[in-house]
Amino acid sequence: MRNANNQVQLIGRVGNEIELKETASGKKFINLSIATNEYYKDAKGEKVQNTTWHKVTAWNKPAELMYNLLNKGNEVLVQGKLSNRNYEDNEGNKQYITEILVDNFLKMEKKDKLVDLPF
Repeated sequence: MRNANNQVQLIGRVGNEIELKETASGKKFINLSIATNEYYKDAKGEKVQNTTWHKVTAWNKPAELMYNLLNKGNEVLVQGKLSNRNYEDNEGNKQYITEILVDNFLKMEKKDKLVDLPF
């Protein structure tokens, strides 16, 4: 088993059209955003929706499968690990990114349309 100290699992909706990209060395990857929603009642008793956007990156085979199987708006379960990185932008400012690096995923569909993924 992989390191159990850094595992994440989310169910949410894909928030962007997925574009399959390739590094200079030939590794394929995708970047996508996944929205998760929480609901609660405020002090007035009114229902409030809180949406959180998560940056997700997949490499190689999972990236290719996600690109071929998912579209904006699809509900998906992703499993992977959290990764933190930083870089300097064009203005010299340090930018920090927290993202989920995908190991596995499952396209969520109604029971009558269950998809069996090939991995």
